[in-house]
Amino acid sequence: MTSLADTTPPRTLGVAAGVAILVGVVLGVGVFRAPQVVALNVTSEAAYIGLWLLGGAITLIGALCYAELGSAYPHEGGEYHFLSRAYGRPTALMFAWARGAVIQPGAIAAVAFVYGDYMARIAPLGEFGPAWHAASAVAALTGLNLAGTLQSKTAQITLTLVDLAALGALIVAGLAFGEPGAGPAASAAPANPAAGLALVFVLLTYGGWNEAAYLGGEVRRPERDMLRILAIGVGVVIVVYTLANYAYLRGLGLEGLRAADAPGAELMRQTLGEGAAAALAAGVAVAALSTLNGTLFTGARTFAALGRDLPALGRLAVWSAHGKNPRGAILVQGLGSLLLVGLGGATREGFQAMVDYTAPVFWGFMLLCALSLFVLRRRDPATARPFRAPLYPLTPAIFALSCAGLLYSSLAYTGAGALWGVAILALGLPLLLLKRS
Repeated sequence: MTSLADTTPPRTLGVAAGVAILVGVVLGVGVFRAPQVVALNVTSEAAYIGLWLLGGAITLIGALCYAELGSAYPHEGGEYHFLSRAYGRPTALMFAWARGAVIQPGAIAAVAFVYGDYMARIAPLGEFGPAWHAASAVAALTGLNLAGTLQSKTAQITLTLVDLAALGALIVAGLAFGEPGAGPAASAAPANPAAGLALVFVLLTYGGWNEAAYLGGEVRRPERDMLRILAIGVGVVIVVYTLANYAYLRGLGLEGLRAADAPGAELMRQTLGEGAAAALAAGVAVAALSTLNGTLFTGARTFAALGRDLPALGRLAVWSAHGKNPRGAILVQGLGSLLLVGLGGATREGFQAMVDYTAPVFWGFMLLCALSLFVLRRRDPATARPFRAPLYPLTPAIFALSCAGLLYSSLAYTGAGALWGVAILALGLPLLLLKRS
């Protein structure tokens, strides 16, 4: 039987570490994959940049809503805790199952496959090389997180700095050396541009900022620092993404961007040569590791919160005095992610399979989190709120509508993997039969 002392995380994270984790999770691989799809669904450069700014604005609105929730209800369970307070334990338990069995392992596996795809170009390992690289990354970073919070936090800051350096090099190459028209052969303007679909990919690229909610139980002064972590972190991401996409336009032009399967590598190749393109491939791999480590760090906190709520799973909630982390939760998460890497490797389209698997479940629960701000404002009027989302109720309403649109799009545009994700979610219903002792 675990004691409360064993399951209470220490508050060791400051603003800098929190920002590094948030930025490291978000500034991953999307900006090296999504721009071509966005360019194929807009009719002008102004519309292209406008969509990235709109995505940043929606992300900032969501972050402001989460800043209120995180400062009023600081807890290592993050969204699990918000949903429990707003809708009750059954909804929270289903979310914990969804995050543990679908959302987090699927996201970890998806990012691992991007790492594997790029590393396979640098160090080929045969037919299943990307999957082997992906599995190795998950295993190594799971081991790092098992070693302790200090080690994983230090690695996150280092990886984030390398990630920013790679993006900085891309931005400089495009702005300083780019010559529009020198990129790949121009493609035709889209016959049926779909700005809504483009926005889906923009917001997927901005995805991951909500992981900061899981730091609430470990931040030293959550009533003050949660707002700073979210505001600074999202602000950094918006600036970097805007500059990176302007660099794409400056170096490749909108037509060239439409034809570039790997726009980052193409931009470096056109401006600085093949060596720079190869170096960027290594940079993208590091960016994937940054996202992967941050996602592993925050994801295990949901398992720990679930263990605190269900004594039958109590070992997941035990925090190691040595590592200052929930070791059982980290291990279970790592094993589940490795299983999905194996399944994704068998499909030969691991990244797309993992996106399909996670998207509908993720956006469905994100919608519930957005609506929880309304519920908790009405239900807990006396709760101290060190920060209040500005322009309430407009801000959470915009956030909720955005989530609803992405839920629809994820069901409309994804393949059979989405059905598997929903089916795995349904398998968690027996958790509702477990009683709190």
